[in-house]
Amino acid sequence: MADIKLIALDMDGTLLNTNHEVSTRTEEAIKNALAKDIHVVLSTGRGFRTCYPYAEQLKLTSYLITANGGEIWNVDKELLDQHLHETKTIEKLYHLGLEVGVNMWMISTEGVFRNEAPENFYDYKWLKFGCESTDQDKLDTMIKEISHYEGLELTNSLPTNVEVNPPGVSKAMALHFLCEKIGITMDNVMACGDSLNDIKMIQEAGIGVAMGNAQEAIKKVANFITDSNNDDGVAKAIEKFVL
Repeated sequence: MADIKLIALDMDGTLLNTNHEVSTRTEEAIKNALAKDIHVVLSTGRGFRTCYPYAEQLKLTSYLITANGGEIWNVDKELLDQHLHETKTIEKLYHLGLEVGVNMWMISTEGVFRNEAPENFYDYKWLKFGCESTDQDKLDTMIKEISHYEGLELTNSLPTNVEVNPPGVSKAMALHFLCEKIGITMDNVMACGDSLNDIKMIQEAGIGVAMGNAQEAIKKVANFITDSNNDDGVAKAIEKFVL
């Protein structure tokens, strides 16, 4: 069994149940892992502001990967790494989304814009673009059009959305950065997730764990499939491979 020194946890659909809460059993498992000096790292598509309260709740002690790897922070709120979109790219994606008719969100370093644009895109630094629709044709149109943009990282956090990160940005890339900083390798990482934005970190981790509610593509590349996010899936994986 791999010698796990870092646990990377996606949040929505993984760490959090459908009420956006961490279960008591999961919180206890994380507490016990921390007591063994294991790094527990939130690795999420969320921006820093909506991620940090959970790090506080869980009394995490090391790092946070936000915006799918667009930013890496420590728990003292120091920014360690950042990868930004070109502003003109975000502006084009926003107008494309308007044209196609999808719901949108854009994460800047200052916060999130939902279905609205700032007065001037160039007043902000941009980390991520996302859109969602229950109309698959609209999503397919977005994916087709975005694929013409050079090098952008296309992924999702639900089957009904598309997320766009700058070239080369992924949760896996961020974990490589942290492994080097800590002095471990990806073989020492257990990564848990449920969506396409988790696929690279699950493939590259020593132990890749798919949630029971994960998209099929994630289950196919994982070393282990745990229970769903509503059935303490993260706690069970930590108990099995770490505790």
